[in-house]
Amino acid sequence: EVQLVESGGGLVPTGGSLRLSCAASGITFDDYAIGWFRQAPGKEREVISCISKSDVTTYYADSVKGRFTISSDDAKNTVYLQMNSLKPEDAAVYYCAAHAVFCNVHENEYDYWGQGTQVTVSS
Repeated sequence: EVQLVESGGGLVPTGGSLRLSCAASGITFDDYAIGWFRQAPGKEREVISCISKSDVTTYYADSVKGRFTISSDDAKNTVYLQMNSLKPEDAAVYYCAAHAVFCNVHENEYDYWGQGTQVTVSS
């Protein structure tokens, strides 16, 4: 059974840093891309980053480019999102999701989703 579990969310001050983890089981990064999405109150869910080992692709939304870094640890089957220089507008529930091979597909096409982890940024 495929399972994605996010962790690492919490409360951080403006300008601070946080590292989120997405631990995957039942899939490998040889066959699946992992995307990070977020949903802020009153806003639609948006993709913020994605990594695909098989397609040799990384992606960052303009809103986080230069501040967030996505990486993977194949031995642990875990994808990380290092978030630096956090802003209040980064506050959201962050989700990881898996899609076969490719990053750049609509979120509705992603096959598996985690339950999310809350990130709160204080002013």
